[in-house]
Amino acid sequence: MSVSRYPIEESSSMSKRVKMGIPLVLGFSNEDKLGTIQPHDDALVVTLVMIDQGSGAKIMYPNLYKGLNLKPENLTAYGSHLVSFEGKMVIPKGQIRLPVQTGSDVVEVDFIVVDIFSPYTTIMGRPWLHTLEAVSSTLHQKVKYPSGGQVLEILGSQSTAMQFLVVAIQHRPGAEILAIAENGL
Repeated sequence: MSVSRYPIEESSSMSKRVKMGIPLVLGFSNEDKLGTIQPHDDALVVTLVMIDQGSGAKIMYPNLYKGLNLKPENLTAYGSHLVSFEGKMVIPKGQIRLPVQTGSDVVEVDFIVVDIFSPYTTIMGRPWLHTLEAVSSTLHQKVKYPSGGQVLEILGSQSTAMQFLVVAIQHRPGAEILAIAENGL
């Protein structure tokens, strides 16, 4: 469990004053697991966005890129290659900086744009979590972050995570052959 200290503002009729030393707790308890299916090993998926604590990259996939009507001229060069979940080398189309709104907070995010299949629209990694000063938990299927003197939550969707896992597995090369062999067709 992480604890961060942020000033909490109290209103008074004369003026606002800051009360120091009251910690906002950015952590999880067993109550936070209510509404999730336990035990599980699901990724944290929030409205088609995967929160990947292990990734330093913020990845944008073709559906979102096209949905935002972005064009190749909107991209800046990105010189490094990436490695996909399947272990294949991926050459990014480029990079773009876009504002991402989380509640009332807006954070500028540098997305690496790739042109490969993914059921997700984007993957948000550690830099986004750190900028928001957020704490995520796949076990609790939540992200918590401080905003305006309170702790806000973003809820994950286990059913979407499970559906996307199936889609990703089915999309792998050779998955059709494997499914046919398993079904005895």
